[in-house]
Amino acid sequence: MPVPDPDAEGMDIREYEMELGECGIRVERSTVYRWVTKFGPEIINRAEKHLRRASVDWHVDETYIRVGGKWRYLWQAVDANGQMVDFRLTARLDAKAAKAFLNKAIEHVRLHRPVTIVTDKAHSYRRVIREINRRYDPHFDSIRHIDKKWRNNMIESDHAAIKRLLGYRQSVRSLRSAKATLSGIETIRTIKRGHIHHKHPGVSGEILFINQLFAAA
Repeated sequence: MPVPDPDAEGMDIREYEMELGECGIRVERSTVYRWVTKFGPEIINRAEKHLRRASVDWHVDETYIRVGGKWRYLWQAVDANGQMVDFRLTARLDAKAAKAFLNKAIEHVRLHRPVTIVTDKAHSYRRVIREINRRYDPHFDSIRHIDKKWRNNMIESDHAAIKRLLGYRQSVRSLRSAKATLSGIETIRTIKRGHIHHKHPGVSGEILFINQLFAAA
């Protein structure tokens, strides 16, 4: 299972060492770090084809985490069922970053574009969604923008959960390890929430599904 970056401030990697030790497995911190950076992106790549199709109603918001001692912004889009659509880390919080993220998320789902996007009242979203609409159809608002902060409680709860998993200082060493860690975390949460096809219920079903993802290896 993906674990937080062992170099993250506030994270006690000894807890993971002890848990593995109780199973008779001895492991160094550097080994756990390599697991995170290798298997975080790998698990999301292998699970991709098993994901359920996201709904066309999206919730988009951003939060911040520390990467390499600097604040970086984590953009997230989830559908109405809480299923992760996409995420992106950026150095800036502005209209350019918002546009890059939304274009990336829409490209990720290909032809299954959103019908509504719920955001907070940040002005950058309004302008960016208007530009995206003009690109797809200059005479029709194909994406309806709802800028009501209270409608985004679900994704804000997701942000709080991510910060708890990253530790109280929410700091990781590098952008690469941050992306790998987030990839692993989001994929495991997607599996646990049942947003994949043909998964058996319970923890045993989660373990079986992940074993099947890596069976060929």
